Amino acid sequence: MNIVVLAGGLSTERKISFSSGTKICAALRSRGHKAVLVDLFNGLEDMGEDVLAHPSKLFENLPELVPVVFDGKAPDLVAVRKARKYRSPSLFGLGVLDICREADVVFIALHGMNGEDGRVQATFDLMGIPYTGSDYLGAAMAMDKIITKKMVMNEGVKTPAWNFYTIRSESDIKIAVEENPVPCVVKTTTGGSSVGVYIIKEQSKLEKAIRDCTEYGTDVLIEQYIAGREFTCGVLGERALPSVEIVPKTNFYDYENKYQAGATDEICPGRCTPAVEEQIGEMSLTVHHVLGLLTYSRSDFIVTDDDEVYFLEVNTLPGMTPTSLVPQEAAAVGITYEEVCQYIVDDAMKRIQVK
Repeated sequence: MNIVVLAGGLSTERKISFSSGTKICAALRSRGHKAVLVDLFNGLEDMGEDVLAHPSKLFENLPELVPVVFDGKAPDLVAVRKARKYRSPSLFGLGVLDICREADVVFIALHGMNGEDGRVQATFDLMGIPYTGSDYLGAAMAMDKIITKKMVMNEGVKTPAWNFYTIRSESDIKIAVEENPVPCVVKTTTGGSSVGVYIIKEQSKLEKAIRDCTEYGTDVLIEQYIAGREFTCGVLGERALPSVEIVPKTNFYDYENKYQAGATDEICPGRCTPAVEEQIGEMSLTVHHVLGLLTYSRSDFIVTDDDEVYFLEVNTLPGMTPTSLVPQEAAAVGITYEEVCQYIVDDAMKRIQVK
């Protein structure tokens, strides 16, 4: 099959997306597919006029895959914008839609906004371009932490208590500070990879965290801090995979600890009772179904010392990097990385045949 692996984009998770996309592309090639890695934002602008005129040629002469080494830093998106030669307000780079139309299916390896929020999926639906993973509606709902909480809280899924604010003035900040005791967690409502997340244990630091959070948007979620151990659980098809217990060696499970090799101990299956493991799996499946997600997802949890399980958020396009969690969970039940990628493609193709 001819497959476009769509990565990069213009989100705070741009670098992580390239790491996922490169590994996915290599895995698909190992299964005999003609897979091409394409940056959503920069597209084919450096591929030459011949490729721009005939994008299908990329499937005939596959570009070399360059290994991605994570440098521990979030991307400079201002610099990324300035460096693009294609002067257009579109988030789709030059030739991106053209080559996606030439593919049998697009494997969406994007993370964060402009990829995991449903807008790319909606565009593909309107253009009749087949793609992997959840559709635009499920992706959009799951990307918004407030909508997700409201959708799942009446389905037996316990989440930390929260307050939601749209910060447009100094008085909004003052109200948010006054209404929220510490410890608490300040989050952007649509962030990922722990970008825009601040764990606050001193009242004097709450205001700054709110201000810092508004750098990612006006909507701010302030959540009850739950002390405990962090777990995550993937869903593949209709099956909950074994949980992973996440133990960062320093700080919390932030951007660097997620993707820097050796920064975090990841224990699979997680160290919990069979009852807690079952509850985590059931809650992951409930979230997946309530939001109408497709093929795969990954939900994050906190488990307290007395074994209370709190759902935090769900990822509709979980990381597929060399250190990512869903591949580890799959491996624990004998499913290889290449098999996971193939399953995701096969599931997308089944949906195309049904249509």
